Amino acid sequence: MHEFHDQLIALLPKLRIQALALTRNRAAAEDLVQDAVANALAAQDSFTPGTNFAAWMHRILRNRFISTLRKQRETTDIDDVPMASFAVSGAHEDRMVLKELGRALGRLPADQREALFMVVLQGLSYEEVASTTGCAVGTAKSRVFRARRQLQAWLLGEDHPTTAPAVPERAAPARGVQGERTRGTNEVGDFRVAG
Repeated sequence: MHEFHDQLIALLPKLRIQALALTRNRAAAEDLVQDAVANALAAQDSFTPGTNFAAWMHRILRNRFISTLRKQRETTDIDDVPMASFAVSGAHEDRMVLKELGRALGRLPADQREALFMVVLQGLSYEEVASTTGCAVGTAKSRVFRARRQLQAWLLGEDHPTTAPAVPERAAPARGVQGERTRGTNEVGDFRVAG
């Protein structure tokens, strides 16, 4: 039991980072961590010693966040990103860059932001991120890669990251007399009107 509490206390800073990534609000993040810790203490008998404690706790925190969202049916305003968490002493330009980074982080999709925080700030492996978030390892890697690429694009003043040339979108399928699609013989996948 003593070892359980020691591991929990040691993990608190990383749990706060994950909670902040999920909620984008310092007060909500603290509440989320407190709720997750209470859940973990209530369920400590279900933890198997020798298994990955950090992944177990991160899963509890994430599940608690999802449960709270379902109850509230509300979204957090992007403007609630706690800039104080990114503040450091330094020149005015440094503060402006950090402020811009904070805004850009708030614009990322929640799954990408969470994966990025877990890998970069918490130092978790892609396998741990995948286990915690319930996705494949490749998906975790993709989320972090896309988050980094999008942040870079935004911070360089671009709307979208540079990518390979886009495949032209197909035209909307034509509808037949009875409203059914009829595949044409064209290799591009065009549709023709039946009848």
